[in-house]
Amino acid sequence: MKFTVSHADGNGFTHDGLRAFFEYRDLKINEGTEGRFNAHVIRARPGESRPGEWHRHALDFQMVYVLRGWVRFEYEGVGEVLLQTGSCVHQPAGIQHREVEHSDDLEMLEITSPAEFATEAVSR
Repeated sequence: MKFTVSHADGNGFTHDGLRAFFEYRDLKINEGTEGRFNAHVIRARPGESRPGEWHRHALDFQMVYVLRGWVRFEYEGVGEVLLQTGSCVHQPAGIQHREVEHSDDLEMLEITSPAEFATEAVSR
């Protein structure tokens, strides 16, 4: 492992990510942990809210912490869950889920392990 630091200089958000209605800011944790972990800030693209598709991830760990706004997810076997500023969710490996809706000011921190993982669409 090595030391890394990521500053918000120049914003750093890109459209390169799983969902077109979100923007992503890589926090460079992948580099420092040799691919064992990843962390990024996800924020809503205002006016781009629409339900996400059902999917699941092949990973060992996934955690989402809401920094600002709100988001509603739906989980297999759980139902809909509303997360608001300060809410945190651990999504068990392989759980089927989708993003239902979110506020225009949504920002979330997501941490995953490993850094790179497969996402599989699920038909329901």
